[in-house]
Amino acid sequence: MAKNSGREDGSEKIGERVRIFVRGSTWYANYQLNGKQYRESLKTSKKKTAEARAHALDRRLAAGESPAEVKPCSIDDAIDAYKDYLTANRRRPKTRKKYWFVFALVMALAQKMGRGLVSQLDLTFADRFRLERAKTCSEKTVYTDLVIVRQLVKFAFTRKLVREDPLLGLKLKKPKPTPQPCFTEDQIASILELAAKAHYPTFLLLSETGLRIGEAQWLTWDDVDFEKDVIHVRAKPGWQPKSGDARAVQLTKRLREFLRRHPRVSKWVLTAAPSKMHPTPGRQISERRALNALKRVLVKLGIEGKLHTFRHSFISRCLTNRIEEAVVRTWVGHVDAGIMRLYTHIHSEVSRDRIQRLDQDNQSQGTPSGPDSNK
Repeated sequence: MAKNSGREDGSEKIGERVRIFVRGSTWYANYQLNGKQYRESLKTSKKKTAEARAHALDRRLAAGESPAEVKPCSIDDAIDAYKDYLTANRRRPKTRKKYWFVFALVMALAQKMGRGLVSQLDLTFADRFRLERAKTCSEKTVYTDLVIVRQLVKFAFTRKLVREDPLLGLKLKKPKPTPQPCFTEDQIASILELAAKAHYPTFLLLSETGLRIGEAQWLTWDDVDFEKDVIHVRAKPGWQPKSGDARAVQLTKRLREFLRRHPRVSKWVLTAAPSKMHPTPGRQISERRALNALKRVLVKLGIEGKLHTFRHSFISRCLTNRIEEAVVRTWVGHVDAGIMRLYTHIHSEVSRDRIQRLDQDNQSQGTPSGPDSNK
């Protein structure tokens, strides 16, 4: 490899084929390919980084690659290719819907900024996207949307739809998890007491298993194993669990006895009540209707929550009852470690019980009650 050498124009030779120079605060590379002169930004203001990238470019040129001959790819084409990839890899419809929404935001902002190429989805675009979304969205939403934008650009780069990664150096700081509402055992009892007959089975199942509402919707009687006292959460045609992995949740005595009595009107364990629009019984439950029913009950009780709060409460109840975290994870599936810590809600009655145990222990050991106890 040739030694770096400077010349009058201020450029320095890197390797055998590339020269680098600085304009303003940005370093660039010059090289010849097939008789044509090319110049490209090295997207850095640091000389050492520029040299490293120039060496990598020189190696690619020596290997016969033609980075300059990559045809410009439109943002539209990159999005279409990524959509095909996500669909072919059987990403869940709910996940795809979220991605499609973010892609629409990307296209709208790109048009507003006068950008049509995926190579123009750079750091300035990301900054603008973050700024626009922060006007109406939470920090968590802004973060997750930017992660999708990053994945889109990374996909385009790995598929050679763009010569360079325009988001190289993008830093995404994951926001801290926020505390979630959590029902106490007394509150769950009150919710079940006020629940309409049509929604009682859903609320009971969610509270006793920690299933996500989508998992409860797709639960069939074949998934209920009374011999082993477990409920299987597993993929079915057209649906798969969020984590993609099958798991088994242990049945509580209360839930087992309820399910044995529960009528089997179709293959689904939870079914919607017949209506004028859908008079035939046996349909899957509606998440929206279940949520609206829960909200009506919560308003009466004066407490906050949603369907997913049953899952929070189940995990919290397991942990506060000293069930090992590893066991809880096998029941509820993937849960981020940070989120798991938030689920460990110690309710007031549990706290009182723990401090009473401590008081009893202190009394049994004759622990001094204060600074004057030794007098």
